Amino acid sequence: MTDSTETTPHHRHLEHARAQVIELLSRQAIEVELLSRSENRKQDVVAQLVARQHQAALSQRLAHFHPADIAFVLESLEPAAREMAWALVRPERRGAVLLEASDMVRRSLVEHMAPEEISAVVRTLDSDDIADLVSSLPDEQRAEVLEHVDRADQIEVRSVLSFPDDSVGAMMDLDYIAVREDTTLEAVHRLLRRKKPLPPHTNEIIVVDRNHTLRGVLPLDKLLLEEPEDEVSKVMLPQPTYFYTDDRDRDAVDAFEKYDLISAPVVNLHKQVVGRLTVDAVIDEINERAQNESLRQVGLPHGEDLYEPVLKSGRNRWPWLGLNLVTSFASSRVIGNFENVIVQFAALATLIPIIASLGGNTGTQTMELVIRAMALDQLGSARLRRTFLKEFLIALLNGSLWGAALGTVTFLIYGKWQLSLVIYGAMILELIVAAFAGVAIPVALKRLGRDPIMGSSVLLTATTDTMGFFIFLGLASIFLMS
Repeated sequence: MTDSTETTPHHRHLEHARAQVIELLSRQAIEVELLSRSENRKQDVVAQLVARQHQAALSQRLAHFHPADIAFVLESLEPAAREMAWALVRPERRGAVLLEASDMVRRSLVEHMAPEEISAVVRTLDSDDIADLVSSLPDEQRAEVLEHVDRADQIEVRSVLSFPDDSVGAMMDLDYIAVREDTTLEAVHRLLRRKKPLPPHTNEIIVVDRNHTLRGVLPLDKLLLEEPEDEVSKVMLPQPTYFYTDDRDRDAVDAFEKYDLISAPVVNLHKQVVGRLTVDAVIDEINERAQNESLRQVGLPHGEDLYEPVLKSGRNRWPWLGLNLVTSFASSRVIGNFENVIVQFAALATLIPIIASLGGNTGTQTMELVIRAMALDQLGSARLRRTFLKEFLIALLNGSLWGAALGTVTFLIYGKWQLSLVIYGAMILELIVAAFAGVAIPVALKRLGRDPIMGSSVLLTATTDTMGFFIFLGLASIFLMS
């Protein structure tokens, strides 16, 4: 296993590609600046020729990139350079690039494009990809773009957009192959030869009846290896894993992980096939969820652009910074109330951060487990009580063990057994409080109708710091001042 900090060859390739694009853009920017200052007509012509050469070189460089790599480069550029690079991306590739870009960067790229331009870009995409792209646009722009999409695509796009963002229907692929159960394998072979190329991630053919109701799936290996004159009904899998359009996306992700699926049919309430779910959509959902959760834990909004204007980015962070300021002030007042104790026992000041740090670590571990259990619907009322009890016992065990270790070190350094007992007791109580907070904070947020991830780390830090200071200094005032 490689170290997580080690740069992979793919990442080195992307970094090198980005550096090349940035270098070409920098040269072009310098030439534009020199051209604007020049008054010599001959020099202007030369500068224009050089600028065109650099534009051609940059356009050719981008043409060899995968759309995902172009999106990576665009996301790494400042807005002005991003617009210059975007103008050089070939029109027929722009749709695929926009699909790979984050929502914020996607919006910044299309906000100055006319609806006709966006429609021309998305015409190269499948209906479900168009829906994915259009769903991230503002409502007014979305309606204008849809007006310029082909009528057949428009119906399918509106159908996908009608599903909630967190449903399987919003993730499904409308491009699939379905055959009747009374068809022979030889007829299916002929169909596939006419159909080529196959839709991506096709590992099985969906089997339906006359009403397009799901009957099973036909794996490609059975199609290739069984006798051509056999009927599909004889060799198909009659009980495949499938999803309804209104199933939650997280349930589908869990099923793909659990059963190692590559694709699966999607049906409506009448069990009629309307699409399929593929592994690439699931992987995209997993990656997006992981990125969003890491941002939401610290109170940042979904998909914030690194190069957003300062004022806009600042406003995004004000609410949680304000909350953090209030909680930090409360923690400081706790310390201030025990100022006389700290003055008499200066060693307390050096030990306070240790208590708060270990409490924060314990609370974070507990909270991560609870949030994961909530996401998997594993935390019912009975399980919640057992979780509280288990985390209490773990905190008691760890607090006793590490409290004893810290108490021993404290006695060796300061030679005061009373101080060692205080640090020992404070460690046990702080870890218990941290464990309870790690369970209670996400549960309380969810019951209040809030996202249990959003800002949970901020609230946890505030709780463990304030209570850690209060417990440690309170015990010190009782046992050291008497």
